[in-house]
Amino acid sequence: MVEFTGERVIPGQVDDDLLNEHLARYAFAVRLASGKRVLDAGCGAGYGSAELVKSALSVTGVDIAAEAVGFAREHYRLPNLHFEQASCTALPHRNAAFDLVVAFEVIEHLPDWRAFLVEVRRVLTPGGQFIVSTPNKRYYAESRARAGPNPFHAHEFDFAEFRTELESIFPHISLFLENHAEGVVFRPLDAGAAAEVRVDGGDPPPDESHFFLAVCAHSPQTAIATFVYVPKAGNVLRERETHIALLEAELRQKNTWLDETRQSLAQLDQKHRGLQAELEESNRWAQRLNTELDKASAAIAELDRENLTKTEWAERLDAELEAKARELAQCVEYLHTSEKTVEERTRWAQQLDAEVQQLRARLSLVEASRWVRLGRRVGLGPAAPSQ
Repeated sequence: MVEFTGERVIPGQVDDDLLNEHLARYAFAVRLASGKRVLDAGCGAGYGSAELVKSALSVTGVDIAAEAVGFAREHYRLPNLHFEQASCTALPHRNAAFDLVVAFEVIEHLPDWRAFLVEVRRVLTPGGQFIVSTPNKRYYAESRARAGPNPFHAHEFDFAEFRTELESIFPHISLFLENHAEGVVFRPLDAGAAAEVRVDGGDPPPDESHFFLAVCAHSPQTAIATFVYVPKAGNVLRERETHIALLEAELRQKNTWLDETRQSLAQLDQKHRGLQAELEESNRWAQRLNTELDKASAAIAELDRENLTKTEWAERLDAELEAKARELAQCVEYLHTSEKTVEERTRWAQQLDAEVQQLRARLSLVEASRWVRLGRRVGLGPAAPSQ
């Protein structure tokens, strides 16, 4: 299934108004296709090729998009109609292969549209015709003022440029202005009755036309009369009423969406206000927390200062204790030295006392000796010291 993207018309996926604009061009071309070999360049979905083959000898539809060619082959299967995937600027056909080439709403899609015109001249027979259409650049820009430029268009033409470019390739050109005009149609129930068309007004202004169409040829052409196409769905008022009904339904749907959106916005606004209140409360809490943090930071700074003072005091105390410890160790060393001296002197005193005792014992012995006593009496011998 080919999806409608705006690049090409897909029957069943566009409204009748748009489809009729495209079918009208093929209806115009059918009158010139009778018994001819026809090339539909840029055939798209293939619905126009199927219209041409009703009077043509054969029709070849060419399009560069594989999905479009696949759609055309699937939906339009006729013995004298076939489709090819190819570029319009490099047609895979021999010279003078076709009596009629049509290219509706194609040329504005091609970056190298001049190469396309040269290719058409090459594959066209000397007596053949080329029918080409394109939207009026000025009108198209006005109609798409809100939507913006068509992203699928490479180059759009005004009337003067369109005519000049075609005349540079083909010596004979008949120009037409296509307009989707309002009209009043009286259709007899007798389908076989002849049709009579009346078109009022003077010469139509090209700049105000919707589309330009040209029939180009290598040789002079006979005059082609005004052509009016009345599609099956040709009741304009009914189409407009249907279109208005669709627009009104869309408007109601959009109003419903708008109401739902407004309700959603109101709910979001209420939620936003709640969130705003929560945010303000959070900000206040954060402010209080910041104040408490500032106080805590000040207290921590004071503690740091106290800790620094105490650390310095502890370091001084530690230094004093270390000095006292060294002094105490020195004292202990002195004490040990003194103890050794006392011990030595005690041992010396004890030894001296022992010697004294020995001397006293000897003295006692001497004093007890009768010879000593006799000597004392006669005044001889040393005097013994008193004890």
